[in-house]
Amino acid sequence: MLVSRSNLIYAFSKENKPVLQVDSGTQVVIETCDCFENQIVSEDVSYHAMDWDKVNPATGPIFVKGAEAGDILAVTIDEIELTDQGVMAVSPGMGVLGDRIEEFEAKLIPIRDGKAVFNDKIEFPLNPMIGVIGVAPKDGDVSCGTPGSHGGNMDNKMITTGATLYFPVHADGALFALGDLHAAMGDGEIGVTGIEIAAKVTVTLKVIKGFSIENPILESEEFISTIASEETLDLAVKRSVEDMVAFLEDRIDLSFNQINMLCSAVGQTQICQVVDPLVTARFLFPKWVLGKYGSGIF
Repeated sequence: MLVSRSNLIYAFSKENKPVLQVDSGTQVVIETCDCFENQIVSEDVSYHAMDWDKVNPATGPIFVKGAEAGDILAVTIDEIELTDQGVMAVSPGMGVLGDRIEEFEAKLIPIRDGKAVFNDKIEFPLNPMIGVIGVAPKDGDVSCGTPGSHGGNMDNKMITTGATLYFPVHADGALFALGDLHAAMGDGEIGVTGIEIAAKVTVTLKVIKGFSIENPILESEEFISTIASEETLDLAVKRSVEDMVAFLEDRIDLSFNQINMLCSAVGQTQICQVVDPLVTARFLFPKWVLGKYGSGIF
């Protein structure tokens, strides 16, 4: 099943009309635009020539049959296929050093032989990942540029091929959508853009009953990771750790104090992004510990 990039949303909402209905366990291919909706085709483009109402679009939403409020939607990223050119841009007032940027500048970046060609001296490996991915929020409309408990613009470079994301379901069908692919992005995304690029993403969507979560959780080959978006990095770190400790309390037979010790010894606090309306942190915990206690994820 294919969802075309002509089906775009600019906010996650329970009011969005689904463009496709699928059974739990279905694999879907989703086409995306880049975060500028493919508007930048030349490095000569000006800030005022851009339609800034058309940024960070997501493709969807997809209605997953059987998903109800209180459930979990598991999204496994099976494949990411990038186009052959990405783009980056900086703007005054945007990003960690936006106060020192005097004018908008865009840069086209070819993708060749598995590398990003930054200039005639610098090429670097890709780390394809999804910036915007999520479900309908509990209340209201949330811009695709903003992260939250529903997912959204988390800009987490671990959201890549092979990962499975778990989202709290707030609306019938979950109303899943994704977009804002990056060919490469560093933790923090300090300049507001990674290498923004259009893509095709293949995902498998599965409804999980009998469990509930408040914020997204990511599973990779080695780690389970809690993801939290808050007004400050301190609050995001605290929330991600709180979520992980609560997750572990239900799965391993240790006291709260000892789980804290274990998280401090083998867990990892990492930054996803610091440039969106809310900032996002993740906390990683190795899956082998769960294995020692014979515990699964869900």
